[in-house]
Amino acid sequence: MHNSKITIDVMLDPDRVPEAISWNATDSTADMDQKAKAMMVSFWDGADKAALRIDLWTKDMMVDEMGDFFYQTLMTMADTFGRATGQQELVGDMKKFADAFHKKFEALQVKNANN
Repeated sequence: MHNSKITIDVMLDPDRVPEAISWNATDSTADMDQKAKAMMVSFWDGADKAALRIDLWTKDMMVDEMGDFFYQTLMTMADTFGRATGQQELVGDMKKFADAFHKKFEALQVKNANN
């Protein structure tokens, strides 16, 4: 059996706010740690039927980046759900929501920039 390991390092400031996030994986082709401004990791606890998550973002994560991060994550979640279940109608619904979310986010960004 092959064992693969993913390592996540989070550098915190004195107030324990993330300043930097880096990660690496034993099966990655990357030679160096990969930097990230945000991360979302979810685990399914089958015994408790509960999702466990870790959501972190660094101080320098911009609001527009967060909107794009959520949009891309929602789209990826839809694709993953489709591969896992074959329920393409629900995949379409999830992607429609993601598109509407992103359009509304962009509109709010424009509105806030004009105020």
